[in-house]
Amino acid sequence: MAETAVMKVPFNWEGTDRNGKKVKGKSMAADEAAVRADLRRQGVVPSRIRKESKGLFSGGGKITANDIAIFSRQLATMLAAGIPLVQAFEIVGTGHENAAMQKLILAIKADVEGGSALAEALGKHPIYFDDLFINLVEAGEQAGALETLLEKIATYKEKTEAIKKKIKKALTYPAAVLVVAFIVMTILLIFVIPAFEDLFQGFGADLPAFTRMVIDLSIFVREQGYMLAIGIGLAIAAFLYFKKRSRPMRHFLDRVTLKIPVIGPIMQKASIARYARTLSTMFAAGVPLVEALDSVAGATGNIVYEEGVKQMRDEVATGQRLQQSMENTDLFPNMVIQMIAVGEESGSLDEMSAKVADFYEEDVDNAVDNLSSLLEPMIMAILGVLVGGLVVAMYLPIFKLGQVV
Repeated sequence: MAETAVMKVPFNWEGTDRNGKKVKGKSMAADEAAVRADLRRQGVVPSRIRKESKGLFSGGGKITANDIAIFSRQLATMLAAGIPLVQAFEIVGTGHENAAMQKLILAIKADVEGGSALAEALGKHPIYFDDLFINLVEAGEQAGALETLLEKIATYKEKTEAIKKKIKKALTYPAAVLVVAFIVMTILLIFVIPAFEDLFQGFGADLPAFTRMVIDLSIFVREQGYMLAIGIGLAIAAFLYFKKRSRPMRHFLDRVTLKIPVIGPIMQKASIARYARTLSTMFAAGVPLVEALDSVAGATGNIVYEEGVKQMRDEVATGQRLQQSMENTDLFPNMVIQMIAVGEESGSLDEMSAKVADFYEEDVDNAVDNLSSLLEPMIMAILGVLVGGLVVAMYLPIFKLGQVV
């Protein structure tokens, strides 16, 4: 059934409904005959059916985490409105602009139509739906509150994606500026400095040490630049390869990141916010605490916190309170531990965890905004030192020209 859904293509149609009113829309079907049959079932008399032509850039597309968050919200909204699950999938799938997302949704719909549980159908696509997503959907199906759980999933996805975007925004700006500075310096070393070098050769005097150093650097870049570029490219490729595949390296990088001034506290707050948000969502869904901590560990986004939560899970499984196990990791501020303790004692762990998540998500927002304000003058200073240093090095001999003459 899923294979049939993948082969469906979009058709645009126009026609009249039972009241004689003109209507038009879009349907996914294997062929035109299937579209006509579907429209007849809906009481629509088609006057025109046309297969949607695909433009040059309308290929498969890429499914992003934001697509999954939007899909969760749309599905939750439709189920809350009383629309049957299969019909909700049809509406969301055919209305999606991303062709790859369309195929994914309609493939899941076909599995559900074939008798599979929604959690089982989602489990066939682990790249897009993680264990947390599937566990929550399964809990919702078993409790008969799928729309409520999908609402929680949608909120969770939206909040976590918002944090990721904030952190990326904070780190992308300085990185982009430094890359531009590197490009400008390279252009100066390759094309501008040689012109000054030719000029200085007629001075008949020794150049200042700083100027000589810059000229030597320019010669090295011109003569060995390709080797340097290859070396940098290989180093970056090796770094990315091992970062993705080597857990010890990721552990080292995550631990170092947490200790970087200014950036470290933001990453720590983001991990705590994800921990609290995931714990709140899982616990509100009725998932047992030990089982919930499994999903919470993978959602923190930092291996240091992931291993800490797994340690907590093992301790909680032996009967220890969550508050005490959090204290043992030395990863959580006292305020977080005390709020979780209150939640445990009052039986409102999901609510207190949600309050922690709200607080730290807002804290991350403010910290990122402050970071941008702090980094801007620092970046300008770095640019001034790098580019200004090259300019000063080239003009030093000219300033001393009177002494030479």
